[in-house]
Amino acid sequence: MGRPLTIGLTGGIAAGKSEALAAFERMGVPTISSDAVVHELLETKPLLPRLVERWGEEVAPGGRVDRERIGTIVFADREELSWLEAQIHPLVGGRIGTWLGTLPKDSQIAVVEVPLLFESGMQDAFDTTVAVVASDEVRRDRAEARGHTLVGAREARQLPQEEKAERAAHVVENDGSIEELEQQLSALVEKLSE
Repeated sequence: MGRPLTIGLTGGIAAGKSEALAAFERMGVPTISSDAVVHELLETKPLLPRLVERWGEEVAPGGRVDRERIGTIVFADREELSWLEAQIHPLVGGRIGTWLGTLPKDSQIAVVEVPLLFESGMQDAFDTTVAVVASDEVRRDRAEARGHTLVGAREARQLPQEEKAERAAHVVENDGSIEELEQQLSALVEKLSE
C-alpha cells in the first residue's frame, strides 16, 4: 500500500469544517488542521523571530504571539498579508508532508483541513477536495453562537462558499445534525475507499 488518498477539506466560515474534521477523526481517519499547524508555527522558530523583526516586539509580548494584533496588521494591508503567507505556507506544507510520512502504512485516507484551500491555490496538493457548506441562516446562527459575525475582513478574504462548492470534487451539506454530517462523511469515505 502506497501513501493514503489525501483529502483537502474546506468550507465557508461557520459551515462546519472543524465539526467535519472531528467526525473524520471519530471514524478513525487520520486528520490534521492547517490552522492548528499555523498556530503552532507562530509560537516557534523560525517564524516568531521573523514576525518580531518585521513588526516589532509588540506583536509578541513576553515571547508569545498576539494573533489579534497580527490579524489587525495583515487584514489592513494586503502587502503585509502576502508577506506573512509567504513565510507561513512553505512551513505548513513541510509540516503536513512530514505528518503524512508518519501515518500508519495501512492508512487509506488522510484529511487536511485548509480553510483557504482554493484561495491559496493548495488544492492541487491533494488527491481530492471536499467543501462543507451550510445555508447562510445556519452559518449566521453558528457564528453568532460563537460570538462572531459573518461580516468583515475574515469573510472578505474567502471565496463565497458557493464557489468553493463549485471547485470542490465533493460537497457535503451541513444544515442538519452532527449524526447527519457523519453519515454523509462515512458514505464519502466508503466511496473513496473503493
